Amino acid sequence: MGARSRLFAVIAGAVVLGGGGASAGETPQAVVVVTVDALRADRLGSYGHDRATSPAIDELLAQGMRFEHARTSEPLTGPSLCSMVTGLEPQDHGATRNGLGLSPGLDSLPKILSRHGWRSAAFVSNWTLKDDLTHLGEHFDHYGEVFTRRRWFGLLNSEATGEDVTDEALEWADRYFENDHPEPLFLWVHYVEPHAPYRFHPEYAERLGITDPDPVRSDRYDTEVAAADVAVDRLLEGLAKHLAADRTIIVFSADHGESLGEHDYWGHGRFLYEACLRIPLGFIWKGSIEQGVIGGQAILLDLEPTVLELLGYPVPEDLAGVSWARALRGGEPPPERAICYQAHKGAVLGDSDHDRKRSKGLLSVAVVSGDTKEILRVKNGNHLLFDLGSDPGELTSLLPDGQQPSEHLLTCLGTISEGLGAIDRLAAKKLDEETVDQLRALGYIE
Repeated sequence: MGARSRLFAVIAGAVVLGGGGASAGETPQAVVVVTVDALRADRLGSYGHDRATSPAIDELLAQGMRFEHARTSEPLTGPSLCSMVTGLEPQDHGATRNGLGLSPGLDSLPKILSRHGWRSAAFVSNWTLKDDLTHLGEHFDHYGEVFTRRRWFGLLNSEATGEDVTDEALEWADRYFENDHPEPLFLWVHYVEPHAPYRFHPEYAERLGITDPDPVRSDRYDTEVAAADVAVDRLLEGLAKHLAADRTIIVFSADHGESLGEHDYWGHGRFLYEACLRIPLGFIWKGSIEQGVIGGQAILLDLEPTVLELLGYPVPEDLAGVSWARALRGGEPPPERAICYQAHKGAVLGDSDHDRKRSKGLLSVAVVSGDTKEILRVKNGNHLLFDLGSDPGELTSLLPDGQQPSEHLLTCLGTISEGLGAIDRLAAKKLDEETVDQLRALGYIE
């Protein structure tokens, strides 16, 4: 069996969406969630990219259900992945900006699984996910921070390459399984590539048709995607030594997308255009999840309720997402819904910042319903409306001058603002000089 075949077998078990609860005889022995930082869906072959950036990921996604229209609730790493872990909107979990941590004592997917006898581990390589900043370590039995290499031009020990993260995760997994742990495992691995400033990987240039020895940013970005693809392939191949294909659930996704010059913007976080909001999302479980594409609107917040229903555990009523478990097994999808999104300033410095660190950081809100997307810029009132079906690049707003925001959008803004006001006084530590330097290097502090 080839590397990718083993990978898909594992992934099929590690994806997090399935329908109906698992029976006692087929209870998964692992749920594996793999996230890739700043990964645009449309830079993967499975989403239509014309370069061979992602052969392993594409083959993986073909083994299960791929979501064509998935998005993140907020296009910043810390808030987005805190939402993924807790199942809560940013204004409810407290980590609305990079540098702000989760409210203490929150429930989460790994905590719920722990109460059912599971163990949990995470391996992260983006500085914004440090436990000292996010408090995510509270939610895992093992929280591995991999900041071992100066990835960016030798400037900072700010994170790790995909090779480093994979090495750390597999070494830990080998020890875990060799010690004959009987408990099922929830494992989350996060890769920082292809986050800016887009390191050039010349070993993939020929395959991608890149001939310039000093390529433009967009081409460098594609080589980062290719590097992440290789890392994901090796991770899942290594895990396949320990995990049965039909007893492993795998989720593949991203924390957010990346604007590569669209709307004269490079990066992510400050705007709610599709380049930053849209993410790849796929779920695989061999023998339990069908192969295909789901066209309905999904959000990263759907991961927790879907996983829980897939495993046959009760789904808490306060979760913000919905379960796609039945749809993944060929059943009916959940009802169509209007989904609210938010954008905030990149990072907060802690005590040196103003008192209203959360509510004053809100930049934009948006609502997407079907192909209709409405955006409101909070401070200047700039109001936009797009038909994503006919205008996927969001180039022409359909709103006449002076038209007021819809009831859906005003409700979205009111809900977020109320939540932010309720958590404004949560403690925010003053960031140390090293962390400020790292966040500035990542583009989150101007």
